[in-house]
Amino acid sequence: MRLGTRALATLLLAAAGIAGCDASAPTAAPTTAASTQPPPAATPRADASPAERAAALAGTLSDEDLVGQVLMPYAYGSSATDVTPGNKAGNQQLAGVDTPAEMVAKYRLGGLILVGFSADDPTSKNQGTTNVDNPKQVRGLTTGLQAASAKLAAGSAPLLIGTDQEYGVVTRIKTGVTALPSAMGAGAAEDPRLTEDAWRAAGDELSALGLNVDFAPVADVLGAADSTVIGSRSFGSDPTKVSAQVAGAVRGLQASGVAATLKHFPGHGHTSGDSHSTLPSLAQDRRGLDRGDLPPFVAGIDAGAKLVMSGHLDVRAIDPGTPATFSHKVLTDVLRGQLGFKGVVITDGMNMAPAKRWPAGEAAVRALNAGNDILLMPDKLPEAYNGLLSGLRSGGLARARLVEAVARVLTLKFELAAKPAPAMSTVGSATHRRAADKLAAAAVTQLRGACGTALRGPVQVTAAGGRETTRGLLVNALRAAGVEVVTSGGTVVHLVGYGDEPGDLSEGAAVTVAMDTPYLLAKSNSPVLLATYSSSQSSMTGLAAVLAGKAQPTGRSPVPVTGLPPSSCTPQPG
Repeated sequence: MRLGTRALATLLLAAAGIAGCDASAPTAAPTTAASTQPPPAATPRADASPAERAAALAGTLSDEDLVGQVLMPYAYGSSATDVTPGNKAGNQQLAGVDTPAEMVAKYRLGGLILVGFSADDPTSKNQGTTNVDNPKQVRGLTTGLQAASAKLAAGSAPLLIGTDQEYGVVTRIKTGVTALPSAMGAGAAEDPRLTEDAWRAAGDELSALGLNVDFAPVADVLGAADSTVIGSRSFGSDPTKVSAQVAGAVRGLQASGVAATLKHFPGHGHTSGDSHSTLPSLAQDRRGLDRGDLPPFVAGIDAGAKLVMSGHLDVRAIDPGTPATFSHKVLTDVLRGQLGFKGVVITDGMNMAPAKRWPAGEAAVRALNAGNDILLMPDKLPEAYNGLLSGLRSGGLARARLVEAVARVLTLKFELAAKPAPAMSTVGSATHRRAADKLAAAAVTQLRGACGTALRGPVQVTAAGGRETTRGLLVNALRAAGVEVVTSGGTVVHLVGYGDEPGDLSEGAAVTVAMDTPYLLAKSNSPVLLATYSSSQSSMTGLAAVLAGKAQPTGRSPVPVTGLPPSSCTPQPG
């Protein structure tokens, strides 16, 4: 996204000439009428590039419109305009409005994130609500949000609508869509082509639903086994292999017109801390970062990733004590200067603990000055909005920095708008399911026991508490594969998943299956140990084929498990 000469000239005009440098304190809440209008900007040529169009549009925007473009909050409600009393109350508390559409209008927003959570979600701490249910509802919501955005001064560029659709434990939209295996499952399959195909299917479906940004893939290289907040969200522990997987996911998503986001820069995998509630410290030296954490980000950037998400991480080797989200050294000197990233930098949630060490307005200014272009889920939206306006008028936030950020955001919007969305009929299609099935089947890994031997006699499927839905998926898949399944007395196949502990293992199970990270398998005494890294329908179908003796478990654990090989089926190196 390099700016051409014409675009740069327009940007400089906007930075120097936009009126309204009023040093007085901003009002408690913005109004919908622009109070600081810039001089008119030249109309771009019909064949203008996205960057040139962005520069021209930025030159027409008021202070209030510019500030709104760098904000991407969440809202309450499953519809843009029709909300329940409870959701209305939530929006009033969050932003002083009744509906998501009113939030877009009042704050002239550049984007909105759709949110949701479940019991097995390590990111649920900053998800205050859920507004994703099924494909039809999501499409209606995004259509209503775009209609509200089209009325803004920046309305010729579409609203950015994003979500965390990582697959695995962090999957916002679950009903009616194709569920891919987790990133760790893709890492176990060790075939970036399968990853790219599956993520292209995912991108098609997100685009059909009206989303144009996915806060994925996770580019973190997993280090410590106790990194539960990242865990199976990572493609693995080998930087080279993770890099190939990240690049495949980026290419797949963006082939569908959905912007990919590399996160959490410069790498959240080598710490056990959870940045939702504390500031994790990255203790490795710069050489360790360069070798162990940065390669997947470099690979993702080389693959064309349009966004990078800054992490709330204390990067001791670069800027000790300052969260990377607020570090000019990390974001501007390293990410842009050394890695050459030209796209949009977005913060991790500004409602997370490390970002709340400052008042919302001050945090917003600090994050933008550090090099972020979008502030995700700002804590106390009115304060963040007015804090940016105040910083702009007092000089604490340079106008050129704000215009630069808005130009990047608008360039991204125009780029995404160039690709039409697929029809809703593509969502959950047979073609997409096949792509997910192939990746999930290739992920199944056997870490103990002789390979290729089908289970004998009737099978009983058990699971740790709260996993009845997944147990049912495996039961159905086994029966479809011709295996007799009984409710008691058979050969026991026991399922464990996210958050389970040694006490959740089954002492007498013939087979134990890990549906998240495989570390717990080291504590199991089952003669056969398998890993799917995911509990999706595709993963259970792939597992059933292995248990029935109809497929070989060709996956290899992408992380080391104490006392176990990466696979007991494939030849070991050396």
